[in-house]
Amino acid sequence: MLKCDTHTHSLYSRHAYSTIEENVREAAAQGLELLAITDHFSDMLYPEVHIKHFQYLFNQATLPEVWYGVRLLHGCEADIVDLDGHLFGHHIPVTENIVGMKYKHIQDLDEFICSKMNFVIASIHGKSFTAEASLAQTTEMYIKAMDNRKVLILGHIGRSGIPFELDPVLLAAKEKHKLIELNEHSFDKSSPDAIKRCRAIALRCGELGVPVSVASDAHISCKIGRFDQVAQVLEEIHFPQELIASRDKASFLSAMEAAGISP
Repeated sequence: MLKCDTHTHSLYSRHAYSTIEENVREAAAQGLELLAITDHFSDMLYPEVHIKHFQYLFNQATLPEVWYGVRLLHGCEADIVDLDGHLFGHHIPVTENIVGMKYKHIQDLDEFICSKMNFVIASIHGKSFTAEASLAQTTEMYIKAMDNRKVLILGHIGRSGIPFELDPVLLAAKEKHKLIELNEHSFDKSSPDAIKRCRAIALRCGELGVPVSVASDAHISCKIGRFDQVAQVLEEIHFPQELIASRDKASFLSAMEAAGISP
């Protein structure tokens, strides 16, 4: 049984339907040891970008470290926004705080937010910027995204539907001690072609010895800790258990440390 859910959403993602406490309660009911709240950090949330819209992310230190017996990590799912692998918020300066006081030291929004996260999932939703890109460019995009020191996981790279060279990305993840996500939502809601891609990614991760993180991508509490379809695929391909970084709390925290990210 998998004991961690490393990609979940709360009301603060604006298209999810449960509170953080509801998610934590469900995690406890499912016997999970660790839950990560990873709400969206993206331009899909608000028509204008202002620091006030992202208070829910940088105030997460308010959350208890252990809640209902579940180790709670605070992170975000940040969109990759260009072929250089930059995350949402890049080149958007944070000049003032939420009450309008000017900062002496100005940071870009991505640096400001990511520095306050336990870890970051880098994924793609709006993909128009990749429309004319070559395979070499999209491959390098994913590799460069993993250079961000807080990025631990590449999110749903099979479901995003962007062509890239698989082995170079997987081998770079292995070298950088980053994780490839196997996402239940990808098997639940995707097209047959996307599901085929996700299965191929899981198979190749096993063959190359690339660690993965299994997650629900839940947008409502009743989906927390549900990985039935991913678990079935992993069993069918005889995926090595030791490569599942999210199999238990100790393994996931160790994976964070290996990536140079302190929980």
